[in-house]
Amino acid sequence: MSDPMDALAPEHRRLRIGDAWRDAAGGATFAVEDPATGKTIAEVADAGVGDGLAALDAATGAMAEWAGTPPRKRSELLTATYRALTERSDEVARLITLEMGKPLAEARAEVAYGAEFFRWFAEEAVRVEGRYSTAPTGGYRILTVPKPVGPCVFVTPWNFPLAMGARKIAPALAAGCTTITKPAAQTPLTMLLLARIMEEAGVPAGVVNVVTTKRAGEVVSALLADSRTRKLSFTGSTEVGRVLLRQAADNVLRTSMELGGNAALIVCADADLDVALDGAMVAKMRNIGESCVAANRIYVEEPVREEFTARFAERMGALSMGHGLDDGVDVGALIDEASVTKIDKLVADAVDRGARVLVGGRRPDGPGHFYPPTVLVDVPGDALMLGAEIFGPVAPIMGFTSDNEVMAKANDTEYGLVGYVFTGDLQRALRFTEGLATGMLGVNRGLISDPSAPFGGVKQSGIGKEGSHEGILEYLDLTYAAIDLP
Repeated sequence: MSDPMDALAPEHRRLRIGDAWRDAAGGATFAVEDPATGKTIAEVADAGVGDGLAALDAATGAMAEWAGTPPRKRSELLTATYRALTERSDEVARLITLEMGKPLAEARAEVAYGAEFFRWFAEEAVRVEGRYSTAPTGGYRILTVPKPVGPCVFVTPWNFPLAMGARKIAPALAAGCTTITKPAAQTPLTMLLLARIMEEAGVPAGVVNVVTTKRAGEVVSALLADSRTRKLSFTGSTEVGRVLLRQAADNVLRTSMELGGNAALIVCADADLDVALDGAMVAKMRNIGESCVAANRIYVEEPVREEFTARFAERMGALSMGHGLDDGVDVGALIDEASVTKIDKLVADAVDRGARVLVGGRRPDGPGHFYPPTVLVDVPGDALMLGAEIFGPVAPIMGFTSDNEVMAKANDTEYGLVGYVFTGDLQRALRFTEGLATGMLGVNRGLISDPSAPFGGVKQSGIGKEGSHEGILEYLDLTYAAIDLP
């Protein structure tokens, strides 16, 4: 088996700024660890404010030429990136697993998902349109011209280190914007590899810049304070999103935010239980539960609650846990010790308040940041895990007796990213679709993410949409010209 680090040569573990791979000012570095072992796997450049502003210099310098590049040429470069990611899927996936912890099969799925954003927005690049029309009063014409917003700053999370970057970079480049990406400090290697792949695909210097740093606050703040930055896109916690929105307000930046979630998964008595079980396993355990769209609370209608719970607990208990690069592993390591400690505390709190653990519930001994698949029942409404984003392989199950009751419980949260409903009744599904305060809903389906669909939440789960046609609009300003034509 090849070493996943072979995919990224040492010279490409530095900052990608303009046409160069360079050390951070002063030569500072930080360690990246394998969460399954706790061992350091690489040292990467630790950028400071000066490095971040150098990346903005590069993005600003490349902006005019990239914006003027024919849409077809931009499309071809995005297509070349898609093909390169597809051809190199295994080596990219191994690197994702090594630095993030997810099982290799899931890492391969992430590569396929991330690559699709480049294919989708390659197609959208040549379909950016304005309009020309006669003013209703006559006498002049209305012309609208879409234009790229300008240099963009992206702050991406560790849980999907390729896909979350791809979901931002692809539409930005399609629209004619240049970019600076600050990946999560836990998983910078995948983004550096993506930048290398895009360089090899022919994307011009300065269009894709990557700044790795442990000093995210000061570096990102400096970028947002610079008037040359015109767009911020962030994926991460609502808490951090609020801070970034305040900073972005000073320069009135265009922003898109994909923030936290507290998804309710609802299983109705008329649902096909086999479908519901399959969907619940995906919604809960995809990416080890480390996902903003993970099922955080599971509500099952009373007539089928016992059967569903028993079958779900059996399936959760049968999952194997281990290093994501090993064969047959279903559940890899969580990202870091803080994540394990948080989940441990949430489970202990629920048990202290009267919940019962059916499966799991106790972290294993040994190295690495592991927590077993866990199912709890009799979880009281005041348990902390029902209001927090668990972000791990823990599933609280509660019963319900009416649609109005469960809808009220599902909506009783500051978040509104996604929900899931399993029912055999179309009218009931439509009532949930209209009644649940979420930006997205999976109906008889536990997987909703798709590059061709608008991804995003309501309330404190975010602003704007990623993916679909709406995704490219986030990177376009619109100029309206009134043209006199009697």
